[in-house]
Amino acid sequence: MNFKRLTLITLSLFFITIPTYSRDITSINAFEPVMLNQSEVVFKQVKTRIDTIDPSLTASYYPGGRGANKLVIYTPNYGLHTGTNEFGTEAIVEGNIVTSLSGADSTIPINGLVISGHGTAKNWITQNITVGSKVYVDIFSNTITVYTTSDSYTFEAEAKINEAKSIINYYMYSFRDYNYRLPGGHIQTAENYLKIAEKEKQNRSVLTQYTQEAIDEANMAIKTSLPYIENELKGVWLRPTEKTPEQIIATLEKLKTNGFNNIFLETYFHGKTIFPSQTMNRYGFTVQNELFEEFDPLKIWINEAHKRDIKVHIWFQSFYVGNKPPEYSSSSILSVRPDWGNKTKRSYASQKPTKSLSEHNGYFLDPANPEVQEFLQELISEIITTYKPDGINLDYIRYPNASAGNDLNAWGYTEYARNDFKKLYGVDPVELTPADVQWYDWNQYRRDNVTNFVKKIGQLGKEKNVYISAVIFPDIASALSTKQQDWRTWSSKNYINGFTPLFLTYDSKMLASMMNDVISIKSPCTDLYAGLFVTFMGGSSEDLVKQIFETRKMKANGVILFDYAHTTPVYTTTLMAGAFNSMKNDKSKIAQQQKKKITEEKKKEKDSRKVITTTNSKGFWVFTKQ
Repeated sequence: MNFKRLTLITLSLFFITIPTYSRDITSINAFEPVMLNQSEVVFKQVKTRIDTIDPSLTASYYPGGRGANKLVIYTPNYGLHTGTNEFGTEAIVEGNIVTSLSGADSTIPINGLVISGHGTAKNWITQNITVGSKVYVDIFSNTITVYTTSDSYTFEAEAKINEAKSIINYYMYSFRDYNYRLPGGHIQTAENYLKIAEKEKQNRSVLTQYTQEAIDEANMAIKTSLPYIENELKGVWLRPTEKTPEQIIATLEKLKTNGFNNIFLETYFHGKTIFPSQTMNRYGFTVQNELFEEFDPLKIWINEAHKRDIKVHIWFQSFYVGNKPPEYSSSSILSVRPDWGNKTKRSYASQKPTKSLSEHNGYFLDPANPEVQEFLQELISEIITTYKPDGINLDYIRYPNASAGNDLNAWGYTEYARNDFKKLYGVDPVELTPADVQWYDWNQYRRDNVTNFVKKIGQLGKEKNVYISAVIFPDIASALSTKQQDWRTWSSKNYINGFTPLFLTYDSKMLASMMNDVISIKSPCTDLYAGLFVTFMGGSSEDLVKQIFETRKMKANGVILFDYAHTTPVYTTTLMAGAFNSMKNDKSKIAQQQKKKITEEKKKEKDSRKVITTTNSKGFWVFTKQ
């Protein structure tokens, strides 16, 4: 049965289509009115309309069928994941309680649902739903009601405390010389606050204050719980905006100070290079991105990074050339070579390249065209030969995103590809539909185009002793069906050194599930670096710590944050509280830091009044000056 067919449009239609569900969704607790405990107090109740439940993918080109500004409910009948992109937010509901907040492509619990929103709907979720909220979805009026109760507050606090305990217990038994005292102290304080909150359930101000204090202390326990791992890659994707050598050096100093040891520097993006390229010049394309004219930033980035023991991987947008129309510049790639532009089946007869509506209206090159592959290979070869980077990170190493089951929105219908496929199989792919036997051959043809390019770059990396990695989509079924990305073959045939999957979530459980999907399929010889989107999606800093913890438990080779522009001091301070702080495990350095701190405090003490500590009626420290 196809589980993605039901969309609730009208009340009468809903009554007709209920029997087609493979599971009676009304048995899910969230579809029943919320029943409160006798002692439970409701502090907030909000209600809004739902746009759809389990949207039909064939009716939308948006990932997961979630349109702009839409609020969508996904039930287990939709599938395993929501399939949404990183531009929204999601709340995972088990029973009728929100157990976690995610960002995109969430796992749909078998005993619950996922609330997903984009734009204004995303804002509504952010403002009204927290971990512990109780949910009622009225399928007859297409509305959702969210309750914040006294139990909601304590639920989140208890969950955070248990998460912190789990991390600490893991390292106490598996990490030599693990220092548990600091995070342990935060947990003890959190539990004391929670006890007070439990006694004051009827008093909203007291309950709110002490549960929040408990949550804050539990968060501090999480942030300080991770030790530093010496051989772990700690990376970040970085789109350069620095226009002088001094600015580049300043950024590298910040990266070094914040514990990063690898950067993935965006070097070829939107169809332009940040360096003056002989290859681009030879083809008649824009020689260098206009933002960086007058100097060669790539040379400075690599030289200065290496001085600071930071490795540089070239972040390379393989088949993507940006979202500006080709005619905006006479030297843009698709202006000079419009025949290189990828096309959908719907627009195969057009003389102009097709833009991908679901990917920022961006334009793509045709992987089937050998001239495209030759150009990209020459460009990568120039970078390796001239600048000697530590690695090449292939991004957009795929076809544009296509709607599953909608062949009109499928990609690859260029004149070259159609003629080439017809020579091989005797049929123009424009004539094929997913129901045809040769549709499989058409899919395999497109996947092989991408795989052959990966093989070439992988061989180049072996010859030049340069590490080759690729950005992949962790759901192999989706990667194959909607992007023609066959990363399983790249790994099994050892074409590539490592994967940098995009994990579009800030929920640690979802991350673990997605990582497991990759680990269970990839070859053991292929390294795995987890691409974390917590900072880009606006997750909390403790979410980032929990995700790093999950990657370590699953033996990943390291993490890469997306991206530098969104990695604000809120996140870097948290990373330096433990996970990225090399001094945390160095006792001599710690002693030096502590000695320096004591000296500074003694100096300040001379000019300050004596501080007396007492305890209040609740047993907490109170500081007063004399």
